[in-house]
Amino acid sequence: MPIFNAIPGDHAEHLWNGGSNSYGHQPETIISDGPGYPCRHCLRNIGEGESLFVLAYRPFPTTQPYAETGPIFLHKTPCPRFIAEEVLPPILVSPDYIVRGYAEDNRIVYGTGAVTPTSEIMRRADDLLQRADIAYVHVRSARNNCFQCRIDAA
Repeated sequence: MPIFNAIPGDHAEHLWNGGSNSYGHQPETIISDGPGYPCRHCLRNIGEGESLFVLAYRPFPTTQPYAETGPIFLHKTPCPRFIAEEVLPPILVSPDYIVRGYAEDNRIVYGTGAVTPTSEIMRRADDLLQRADIAYVHVRSARNNCFQCRIDAA
């Protein structure tokens, strides 16, 4: 069964302790005006009136041509890290997402990316993770390609 993983706790701690984002800049701070700010650490929406960080994030260990960097949101104050098997993270509320496989070298495995109905994410990820050439899977926004979470094999 797939395991849904938020950004690593040490990445969030780095930012909460004043660290810079993937572009070497300080995260911007804004106040949530309601739904639409999914925290990539607890994988819950940031509530109206709560402070949050907007930052550039690269969910890959090194820079290389396939290491996409994009905007994400993070609670400004520490929150518990989400990790679960067999449970879709609460932030996955859109009708569909891009589900895409990556190889051990952190590069996209061509032909694996597909816009997938939210109800089919678990099945699609499980199918991809059965393949020998897939190390992990990303769930990304189908509209903006923003990183949502990573899925690993149990």
